[in-house]
Amino acid sequence: MKILVITDLYPVQEDEKYTPKTIYSFVKSWEELGHEVRVIKPNFLLNSFLRGKPFYKSGIYAGVENVNYFLPFLGDVSKKIKTDFEPDVTVAHMPSGLIVANKLGRPFIAGVHVSDLEVLTNPLYSVYFKKQLELAYKNSSKIACRSEVLRQKFLKLYPEYENKTFVAYSGIDKNVVTKRYLKKGGKYKVVTCANLIRRKNVDKVILACEKFDNLDLTVIGDGNEFARLRALSNKPEFLGHLSNAQVLEKMRESDIFILPSENETFGMVYLEAMASGCITVGLKKDGIDGIIKDGVNGFLTEKDGVEKTLVRILNFDNLDEILENSYNTILNYTKEAAAINYSSFF
Repeated sequence: MKILVITDLYPVQEDEKYTPKTIYSFVKSWEELGHEVRVIKPNFLLNSFLRGKPFYKSGIYAGVENVNYFLPFLGDVSKKIKTDFEPDVTVAHMPSGLIVANKLGRPFIAGVHVSDLEVLTNPLYSVYFKKQLELAYKNSSKIACRSEVLRQKFLKLYPEYENKTFVAYSGIDKNVVTKRYLKKGGKYKVVTCANLIRRKNVDKVILACEKFDNLDLTVIGDGNEFARLRALSNKPEFLGHLSNAQVLEKMRESDIFILPSENETFGMVYLEAMASGCITVGLKKDGIDGIIKDGVNGFLTEKDGVEKTLVRILNFDNLDEILENSYNTILNYTKEAAAINYSSFF
């Protein structure tokens, strides 16, 4: 099958530090399954400048066509696209991807991320982008929501699309899945990992862990909250930004992973923690809720309930059963399984 992916959520260079590789993972997995895939990255220059994204000239980079637009995808957007590819299916993600795909006039699957809901609900985008996004969802053949929680939020806004929505969850590399059990007694190692911005609520983790003598916290990541978070307590170990391999290594050395992050599209870091053998804690009613089932294969917490959740964990009768269930869960969320699930809706 020939698959065309249109999105600006894609690394032009594989070593881009802050570009999420969620869609990249689908592309590579589809290729491994024998599909032929091309990627068009429509880039609204003002948006890239405001968000501090890396800049590339328009052109084709190892199968990825970066197409720069000075205006927000007005007029005939196809004039700048050079990729000569006739796909069997077109998949579009992020507002820029959806708008461009809709203007190309071929059937397409439209993705739903947290950022799309922001465009659909924030008055700032009401003049142009909201209307364009609504038109794209109307014209799409199917709508791929990146989590069940996100699907429910989307359907509250547009219940008429229930029959053409599905969940396109992410997957983990099956080679990193580890089965572990907790060491009894002594201190527990707690780890959190995130881009250190306000909505990740890493401060809640730091302040909660400070109240337990038997918990040692490690914070992985950097961002504009780094200095403020470091000033909250001298107990955590701050490691800054690490490569994905280093993050997984630290997770395998830890017992508990906790991140009460809000407005997550999905949250690959939770799958990575589960795959690394951590007791994994996410936020209730957010991206990972539904994959993590509270008290079954992990724990769900309120944003201001981290300390209470840690007490629950430390007093839980059988944490090894949680880890066993977590291991069995993660085996169903591999990259290959995620790619097959997504393509089953083509």
